[in-house]
Amino acid sequence: MEEIALNGDLKRPWDTCREVPVIEDEHTPWKLLKLLKIITLFAVAIIVFGLAICSKVSFLLLITLSHEGTKILKTEQKPVTLLCVGCSLIAPSVLLLFKSIWKACYKSSKLPRKSSAALVLFFEFIVSVGLAVLTIVAMPHLDIVTNVTILNGVAVLSAFLQAVAQCTAKKINVFLLPSIIASLVIIVGYCLFLVLYILKDPTDERTAIWVGLAVGGSILVSFNWWENYFTVICVNSKSNFLKNLFEDLTKSQNMLHIMSSLFRIAVTACVLGAYVPLANMDWNIVTSIPSRETRIVAIIIGVQLISSALCHWFALAACKMHAVRRCFILPLYLASLAVVVLFIVPVILGYEDYKLNLNTTENINFTSYCAEVVNVRNQSLSGNLFPQLVLDVTQTLCFLDMSKTMDIGLLTGAAASWWTGLVLATVHIWYLNIYRIQKTQDLFVRRLYEGAFIEQSLLLNTRFNIQTRKGKKKQGDSIPAMLYLCATMWHETYEEMMNIMISIFRLDKYRPKGEPKFDDFTFEAHIYFDDAFENVEGNQDRHLNTYAKDLVKIITEVYGIFKNLDKTFFEVQQQIPDQSITETPYGARLVVEMPHGNNIIVHFKDKQKIRNKKRWSQVMYLYYLLGWKLMAKYHRLWKLESNENDLRKEIQREKHNTYILALDGDTDFQPAAVMLLIDRLKMYPRVGAACGRIHPTGSGPAVWFQKFEYAVSHWLQKTAEHVFGCVLCSPGCFSLFRAEALMDDNVMKTYSTKSTEPSHYIQYDQGEDRWLCTLLLKQGWRVEYNAASDAYTNAPQDFKELYNQRKRWGPSTMANIVDLLGSTNIVSKKNPSMSKPFMFYQLFAIISAILAPATICLMIAGSLSFVLEIPSSAALVIAVIPPAIYLGLCFKLKPDTQITLAAVLSVMYAFLMLVVTISIITSMVKEKTILTPSSIFIVAMSIIYIVTALMHPQELPLVFYGFLYIICIPSAYLLLTIYSMVNMNSVSWGTRETKPAATTEAKIQQTKSQKAKTTLKRLCSWMKCCKKSNQQLENEQLSIRQENLIPEPTQPEPQPQNTIVDDAPEIKQEVEETAFYCAVQCWKAQVESLSSDIQLQVDSLDEDEDQFWKELIEKYLEPLQNDKEKQEKTKNELQDLRNKINFSFFFLNALWLVAAFIFQVFEVFEIQINIVDLDLKETGEKFQIEPMSLMFILGFAISFLLQFIGMFYHR
Repeated sequence: MEEIALNGDLKRPWDTCREVPVIEDEHTPWKLLKLLKIITLFAVAIIVFGLAICSKVSFLLLITLSHEGTKILKTEQKPVTLLCVGCSLIAPSVLLLFKSIWKACYKSSKLPRKSSAALVLFFEFIVSVGLAVLTIVAMPHLDIVTNVTILNGVAVLSAFLQAVAQCTAKKINVFLLPSIIASLVIIVGYCLFLVLYILKDPTDERTAIWVGLAVGGSILVSFNWWENYFTVICVNSKSNFLKNLFEDLTKSQNMLHIMSSLFRIAVTACVLGAYVPLANMDWNIVTSIPSRETRIVAIIIGVQLISSALCHWFALAACKMHAVRRCFILPLYLASLAVVVLFIVPVILGYEDYKLNLNTTENINFTSYCAEVVNVRNQSLSGNLFPQLVLDVTQTLCFLDMSKTMDIGLLTGAAASWWTGLVLATVHIWYLNIYRIQKTQDLFVRRLYEGAFIEQSLLLNTRFNIQTRKGKKKQGDSIPAMLYLCATMWHETYEEMMNIMISIFRLDKYRPKGEPKFDDFTFEAHIYFDDAFENVEGNQDRHLNTYAKDLVKIITEVYGIFKNLDKTFFEVQQQIPDQSITETPYGARLVVEMPHGNNIIVHFKDKQKIRNKKRWSQVMYLYYLLGWKLMAKYHRLWKLESNENDLRKEIQREKHNTYILALDGDTDFQPAAVMLLIDRLKMYPRVGAACGRIHPTGSGPAVWFQKFEYAVSHWLQKTAEHVFGCVLCSPGCFSLFRAEALMDDNVMKTYSTKSTEPSHYIQYDQGEDRWLCTLLLKQGWRVEYNAASDAYTNAPQDFKELYNQRKRWGPSTMANIVDLLGSTNIVSKKNPSMSKPFMFYQLFAIISAILAPATICLMIAGSLSFVLEIPSSAALVIAVIPPAIYLGLCFKLKPDTQITLAAVLSVMYAFLMLVVTISIITSMVKEKTILTPSSIFIVAMSIIYIVTALMHPQELPLVFYGFLYIICIPSAYLLLTIYSMVNMNSVSWGTRETKPAATTEAKIQQTKSQKAKTTLKRLCSWMKCCKKSNQQLENEQLSIRQENLIPEPTQPEPQPQNTIVDDAPEIKQEVEETAFYCAVQCWKAQVESLSSDIQLQVDSLDEDEDQFWKELIEKYLEPLQNDKEKQEKTKNELQDLRNKINFSFFFLNALWLVAAFIFQVFEVFEIQINIVDLDLKETGEKFQIEPMSLMFILGFAISFLLQFIGMFYHR
């Protein structure tokens, strides 16, 4: 053996060149994304600023047009603008009403207590009355500058409550002084406002009333954000009444929003309806407004409503983008100042232009300008509208003498005081903590925005948190999470195993163990290697197989790469520190400490000792990590008479903060993807699992098809499930699970159930990840999707492997969805996210999936009819013949022959789809119309896919695979469905089963070569231990490679009774220890021979853990015995189940086709629509739609539209 260098010297100074695989994130275009981020942030800031200005300007124009002295609208026409002002007030409440109804249907609909409802409705009454009085009654009688800035005064109560909330916390608070100053400054603004208006003419009672209503209304409006500070007060209060009240308000939020929205709409309508008659105006004028005035008012209110809603949406997006200061605070602060400038500058320019046009030396003051120009103009809308609007704005300022410094000073002082008070009252937003994944309800207290003063409502609605000088509050609790990475392996290739090992070591570099600044989570990686051992001819001990050896080589290689990333040539460490290998009741365990302190534990499973296959590997790590490592230690503490209540709390806390990241043996991921999933589980306590965006990798047409299929599935289907309910399947290749959810009743225990019924083999074993999610959903846990968490996994690259993979997925998906639908009532009660409307959506989806073959046949029939110009009924008969023949042959032919036949038919169908697509496009160009069913379908699908891809710019190139996806639709949804249904009785895995293993001769030769490299001492030790092996293993049969034929291990012969009782245990113990020592030493020598850079230390399990593994294997994971009779019975039962399901499945498809055929032949009912060209002129031709086609189009359109809306909401 080579001499190992001491004192850290380089072991092989001549061997410093390296072969380093790509360890960076090669999938993400970082430079492009950085540029896009800068452009997006700038655009969002401009958009928020522009929309806030549009909202405020349009609203103030409505107020100005309601002013009694304006000329654009006559006095008797003022109810129109007042009605529009009322619409702008209630529009947010209407939107909130619809959103709350939707959430109550799809999420939670808990009814509040009477005290909670009374409290909320009381404040809503105060706010809605104040808002209606301020905007409808008072503001039309005030000047434009006051109208712009008095809305900043609504921060007065918020500033006061901030100070109160901070005082109740009894801490040295950072923002206490700004809150106090803000309250005082706003009060000063009100005082200046009162002085300006009342002292102008103390005898004018009407003005005093308007001013009083304005001040009172704005103060009442300031109660709008009481919840923001009530929350802080309740949290810091010792009163149980306040805490219970706060809890009820939180849980019954949806129903309270429905009630408060209806109440606000009613109160606003009452104030508006009462004021118009009291002001001697008539509502009847609303129906007789001239067309030009109607257009003016309609455009203004339209701009106001749309800009307000969009400003709210983009402001929320800015916060979610972590651009609070640049894209949220600054644009909203500057919006009020910009609006003042936009209104005042034209007034000043008009005034100065008037003085220049007079050509006189007389001093023309502002009062004279108002008397001679503004007030005497005619009420005419002829010509340009802008000068008339400027004069109407000027008219609101005419009561002031702008030549007097006092008037200008009071007006400016009041405006500046209100704006300064708003800034001071919201200064805490500058230090708002935004985390990677932030809930909207954690950013904003209320879902409601105020269209009348959009910027003030957004700023004051931002959640207020008390911050002390000691530092910022951390996200969630300060308890670090424990993350277990659990990968299952079997026959992965060298490159696939390299991907996951690089990902794990990359995470080790990203989160080094023991670093104080990285205290959010610690992790441990576990790899569960199925069927890792094989028999070697001429040797009685089980040896690691080729795949397990490859894994050890990869670990050694990747260790060296990451250990020496930042080192110079002669600092390179080629020798891996001593690691440990342990014999276990299930096989062997290899523990490797990564360069930054985290561990990889490789569990080599021997299928003669423990049950193999992926689900049982998952059961193995669930009970080991959650049962043994988590629960057993608390049991030991409990036996030491620790306090049971304290232990219960500690167990709950650790279960809540322990996560398992399920991985496949070929998954490639970045640390950021893991962090996003961890953040989501930390943020949402009821989320039991979260998955990321899975990207298939590889090359070839099969992979190209899957790339687009995966993209559409995640863009539309998964986002729709996430938004409207819950994700039904969190894929096992990259999903994060919460230990608390897995350890819940009827989850982990049920997941360990052995398949006994035919349906179990389909639901439990063919799609284990979907079944685990089904169990979580039934227990009330939420499963979510994070589109930004990217992971990459190898996809099947040939047609046969793809069909075999989907053969497993199709029936298991259907079985699990049917299971959920059968428990709709129970699931809906237990799981707030799984509402009955969402279950109805899933029912529609499963019906569509069942009828997919018939639907594809109808589509092919339509294509044949279009291309060949034959009757629809004849085309339908022709379209049904090939799949019917293929269906019959599938019951007789072998699976490989079925796949070959499907491949041939797929090519034929692809050419047909290509011809049809080109024909439809040619027809659209030739006839200059897209208003035919085929044209509408193609155009609509193209638009939706392109828009969806544009919403995911990083994945935009995937659109080019869309054409391949479309022409492969018959193969994917017709032939594949038939193949999956007919072969559902075959429960083999279907993938990675044909990889050739190394020959025995090659293994022996390799072993000899490795022995030659070892020292004589190690060779002798190895030979000695092998001679001491238990002789009873010599007669053990070679392991049979098939999964379902596992031989029963040879039982040892009974030992004769010894007359000396004390000697027997000693002899038995000596034999066991010798066998243990021999096996581990053999594995040690075998692993060390793979690389001269790895050295192992033999370790052993402690007695308790060894007993745990034996009991676990005995209860859940004992190898399945080779029972021929039972296997034959199971095979027959699976065939019977297959026949029953297939009969029902294809009978429903046949009924659908027969119904369509009858409608076409007998023309029972059809819809004829005139074809129009691009100019919407009738061409004289008609196209007809059969009822079955119409039902399909409507159903498909509704489903696709819901998914499209869900995607937009999710983005």
